[in-house]
Amino acid sequence: MAGHGTFYWNELMTRDAARAMDFYTKTLGWRFDSMPMNEFGDYHIAMLGETMVGGLMQIGGPEFEGVPDNWFSYIEVDDLDKRLALLTAEGGTLVREPFEVPGVGNIAIVSIPGGAMQGWMVPARQA
Repeated sequence: MAGHGTFYWNELMTRDAARAMDFYTKTLGWRFDSMPMNEFGDYHIAMLGETMVGGLMQIGGPEFEGVPDNWFSYIEVDDLDKRLALLTAEGGTLVREPFEVPGVGNIAIVSIPGGAMQGWMVPARQA
């Protein structure tokens, strides 16, 4: 991917994954590769030809109560601890402490001044 400060990944969080996949297949020509994720179902990688263009996941449960279907973006950072310190110094909020997703990277969920949320991440090294 492109490096520090760039958008790294986008994923749709939806309560109806089947409907969303059908919509994007019919309107944009995406196909989906799926893999087991959690109690809400599979994680779906949106593909345009051989290019990964985003992800799609089913949401539910109390942690998502009141959260509408939405596209969520992740930004690559060079040093998560350093950038989170700068985030809070500049009025942002750490919403979820850093966590590791094996094979994907270390991610923190943040809120910037004004309330927009996004993931900041240091991607895992790819072999």
